[in-house]
Amino acid sequence: MLAAYAVTADLEKPLNALEVGEIDPPAVPTDWVTVRVKAAALNHHDVWSLRGVGLPAERLPMILGCDAAGVTEDGREVVVYAVINDPGYAGEDETLDPRRSLLSERYPGTLAELVRAPARNLVDKPTGLSFAEAACLPTAWLTAYRALFTSGALRPGDSVLVQGAGGGVSTAAIMIGRATGLRVWVTSRSPERVERAVALGAHRGFAAGERLPEKVDAVVDSVGAATWSHSINSLRPGGRLVTVGTTSGADLRSAELTKIFFKPLQVIGSTMGTRSELEAVLHLVANTGIRPIIDRVLPLAEAADGLAAMASGDLFGKIVLEP
Repeated sequence: MLAAYAVTADLEKPLNALEVGEIDPPAVPTDWVTVRVKAAALNHHDVWSLRGVGLPAERLPMILGCDAAGVTEDGREVVVYAVINDPGYAGEDETLDPRRSLLSERYPGTLAELVRAPARNLVDKPTGLSFAEAACLPTAWLTAYRALFTSGALRPGDSVLVQGAGGGVSTAAIMIGRATGLRVWVTSRSPERVERAVALGAHRGFAAGERLPEKVDAVVDSVGAATWSHSINSLRPGGRLVTVGTTSGADLRSAELTKIFFKPLQVIGSTMGTRSELEAVLHLVANTGIRPIIDRVLPLAEAADGLAAMASGDLFGKIVLEP
């Protein structure tokens, strides 16, 4: 089958580690369900995998991809939930399983014509969503939803700063926040991206690092090192910094520890979400009419072009591949 997969690791030039071509479907547990992929969305996780982060050499070659929507062999239209739990895990929050993985880490991912997953990892696709739109939800939109409401504990009327307009998580947080009654501010290095973010629903936009006119209740930060100090300085006393990614790197000049304990602030790590939270995201999108922003749709054979755009930051919203 046609797939995009990592054959090696290259920290500096991740696209050198990519192959796009025919590959035999790797073995997975026999009771998993086969899904014919109609659309798969790219995530920064795919670029990190090509760099070798979380993907050791003994697991190569590995089909990339966490997100997909497709059709099972019996005709059911589904969205694939990417968190794979240890068979012995009995907790309610899948993200707390110490042995969890994502599709494309231990088991083949979604950037292929077929993907297999446990039956419980398949969620019904709302009829009003296209396959391309549905494929954007299981990572970026799920991450944003959990960051805002589970980790960030925000309620209608609260204020939130979203760091870095343009990425999948950021655009999702803006649209979800606006649709649910939050006061949403956003930052970007690009005035054009600020303008587009405001058009999406952000109430105000600011240049990266710009001092805000007032402190906010929470910050959703997927950028990491480049925005960390600004995030800390933007919070009201008792506010919450929800960190969901490190696209600019993880090495901080200062952790701002004095400000964190003196204000006092909460710093909360948040990753992905539960299956039930993904169902909530699907219901929210179906019932409010908001839709993921899709930067471009490419054929699977052109996966390298999509991954290159993601690695360079040349996108606004999600990049979708269609087999």
